[in-house]
Amino acid sequence: MAVAVLKSPLGGEYHGKQSERKPAGRRRVFVQTDTGSVLGIELERGDNAHTVKRKLQLALHVPTEESSLTFGDLILKNDLSAVRNDVALRLTKNVMHRSSSMPCLSPTGRDLQHRDRSGPIEILCCAEKCSKTKQLVKEAIVAIKNGIDPIPANGGLGGAYYFRNPKGERVAIVKPTDEEPFAPNNPKGFVGKALGQPGLKRSVRVGETGMREVAAYLLDYDNFANVPPTVLVKATHSVFCINEGVDSNRIQNRRQVSKIASFQQFIPHDFDAGDYGTSSFPVSAVHRIGILDIRILNTDRHAGNLLVKKLDNVGRFGQVELIPIDHGMCLPEDLEDPYFEWLHWPQASIPFSDDELKYIERLDPIKDAELLKAELPMFREACLRVLILCTIFLKEAAAFGLSLSEIGGMMSREFHGMEEEPSELELVCVEARRLVDEESLSDEVDEEEEEEDGSENDLEQFQFHIDCEEDFSQTKQSKVNYRNETRIGSFSVPSLNIGFKHFPPSSFVSPKGGSRRSPLSKLDESPEEDEMEAEVEESATVSGQKSAVHKLSTSFKCIGITGKHQRHGGVRGDCSSSGMNRRSAEEQVQAGASFVKLSDMSSQEWGAFLRKFKGLLNDAFANRKDMSMNQRHRLGTSCQF
Repeated sequence: MAVAVLKSPLGGEYHGKQSERKPAGRRRVFVQTDTGSVLGIELERGDNAHTVKRKLQLALHVPTEESSLTFGDLILKNDLSAVRNDVALRLTKNVMHRSSSMPCLSPTGRDLQHRDRSGPIEILCCAEKCSKTKQLVKEAIVAIKNGIDPIPANGGLGGAYYFRNPKGERVAIVKPTDEEPFAPNNPKGFVGKALGQPGLKRSVRVGETGMREVAAYLLDYDNFANVPPTVLVKATHSVFCINEGVDSNRIQNRRQVSKIASFQQFIPHDFDAGDYGTSSFPVSAVHRIGILDIRILNTDRHAGNLLVKKLDNVGRFGQVELIPIDHGMCLPEDLEDPYFEWLHWPQASIPFSDDELKYIERLDPIKDAELLKAELPMFREACLRVLILCTIFLKEAAAFGLSLSEIGGMMSREFHGMEEEPSELELVCVEARRLVDEESLSDEVDEEEEEEDGSENDLEQFQFHIDCEEDFSQTKQSKVNYRNETRIGSFSVPSLNIGFKHFPPSSFVSPKGGSRRSPLSKLDESPEEDEMEAEVEESATVSGQKSAVHKLSTSFKCIGITGKHQRHGGVRGDCSSSGMNRRSAEEQVQAGASFVKLSDMSSQEWGAFLRKFKGLLNDAFANRKDMSMNQRHRLGTSCQF
């Protein structure tokens, strides 16, 4: 489990002092297996994926057959030129074969442990942007060398450790990626999956929450939302958990093990948001945290990860500061249902300030994605698309005049009984995807029609020959012997039974007028729903895109996802149980699944999708505004803040 940095393809030692001056052209990478084992490797010029896997096999005694070396979305075949210095790679099994007699393999050779001369903590990514964290790392290293060990944290579902400075004060919270919930070395019994498999959220993989913690800090420009400094590190210590047997929890039997982990500055605080009255929270602090949560589609913003720090130390309800932590469930690979604790707080209904609007206006989603790709190159493309989409949504909604509460409400799904309905954001995405698919189909049809026009011209030419042959045959009866091969002008027609079976009449019927199914692949539609969809498309043609979004929401209601007509200001359609096959979302959409996928689009389709998406937003915002006005009218002025 410990890191051993190898100098030669087949072995050797690496001493920590040499890492400060790497030979030109060399890079160091940290490779993690799907069971949590970590190996630091000094890459030679001629190294490729095969030699890296060979080093893993020799050093860690793990099988590498039927395994791939991955770097985010990229599967490394031979060329390692895309891999930069000090990044984390992963060895992933192509096919999972594990019997009851074959436990997870973890390195147990003590000869490997004493060869590790690297430092106890090494920053893997974002070192240039985390100068404050560098100082914390130095303090933690000095403390460890002085015998001040990290302290395990009791809360949460995953493994976490407080690292201290030489004075014994807590300076950082460290969360190993292989101790996350469901990960192989989770210390609290929540195990059962390998790194890279779906975790607590289906679109957030086990072992990938640490880099999301770092991403939230990188995206919090100018410390706008007050996210504590965070980096990704390789940390080595005996306090970490290794699930190898019943004796593994005994300190005296523990050995030095290395983990890839998030390293976040520890912030002393007095409460969390669940222990403190929310009415005393500053409006600006709630807005700033909410703006970040919307950009990164935070699916886990609960009261426990909003720390409260008193600023005046006078009484319980004085001035306070909010510190957002635990961003491991942000930036999922698909549109998930977010959870915003602040959604119904009164502060969220107050309009954005001018400074907040200027901050939102300056946000550039493309540059945000490029930043994450540069600093955290293992980030998956699907996550970056979610970031881009949600940032565009935030910018357009704020410019339209929506409040934080209204924007968060449009992103959140609702439950009615046991039925889940898509959010308004997802409905817009579904409609945008449908428009892109229709446009793509139209282009394909145009190409087919061009080919068919050419075929029809050929058929007309053949028909011309046939007509001429018939006239010629009639003339031939009154004349003496003609050749069997007849010539018309310069064209020779040796045989007139061309065989029109190659050109069936149906092949010339244009499908342009045919109906298209909704691209919502997760939902199976009944024949009655097809009729509903036809009515939706007909109405969209007459009423435009605004009607299309509304009608689409009505069609969802009629397949068991009820109530969306109220959110869009529509009229309840006739969806009685007679003749209507009602099915709940639980039956059609897996828990945590997305109603529309962003990851399966090509680059060209993604660009077209964003254009359609932006074009539909103003109508969706207008519907939300109308609904908010109606609610205020029913509730009266007593609920205005």
